[in-house]
Amino acid sequence: MRFFHAVLKFVLYTVLGGILCLAGVAYFFMSWEPDRGTYPLRGIDVSHHQGEIDWQSVAADDVAFAYMKASEGGDFRDKAFLTNWKAAGEAGLARGAYHFFTLCSSGFEQAKNFLSVLPVGDKMLPPVVDLEYTGNCARRPSVEEVLKEVSSFVTTIEKALGREVILYVPDDFYCDYIKGQGLNRRVWARSLWHSPGYVRDWVIWQYHQQGAVKGIQGEVDLNVLDGSVALDAILK
Repeated sequence: MRFFHAVLKFVLYTVLGGILCLAGVAYFFMSWEPDRGTYPLRGIDVSHHQGEIDWQSVAADDVAFAYMKASEGGDFRDKAFLTNWKAAGEAGLARGAYHFFTLCSSGFEQAKNFLSVLPVGDKMLPPVVDLEYTGNCARRPSVEEVLKEVSSFVTTIEKALGREVILYVPDDFYCDYIKGQGLNRRVWARSLWHSPGYVRDWVIWQYHQQGAVKGIQGEVDLNVLDGSVALDAILK
């Protein structure tokens, strides 16, 4: 009987130790962030999926800037965009808008959709086009076709706004379609829990996709601005 109790105790301690170890690892990854001394400006990116946001609380939780989804494809417009835009501005946050690029619509058509949503006359961060596989249509065009349509989008936006577009692009899409193709634009890199290694000239780094920020219920993407870039310098 003593032997049985000893074995049972050993198993329980082992299981408990494993649970505590896993909890510690999970906490590390959930709370990890880039060095604040090197990257002092933190930001978030949101869409209607975050629901109603208390932007005053967000601004008070060490958040300096926010990007909001404005549109997707040729006709989708995020229902929360204008509400978020107004409230974030009133909270004193630097604001930017992004368009989710679909591989099933022309670049020019998508650019027109994005431009139709953007507020006129407000100061904003550089426009962003979101290039990724996640959530996109199943179609996988050739490199030449994708580059043509993305270039059409970028050219149309830059001509209309007089500002250079930033490319939000994770490593898989970047390597498949963007790298070495001559579309030389600043990159918003996605690299969770470690610094980006697939691109050098990034201006924004998304380091977390399950972050917590006061004023937002549930998870939110967390980002930092390149430490050599002044926020006021890109807010026009």
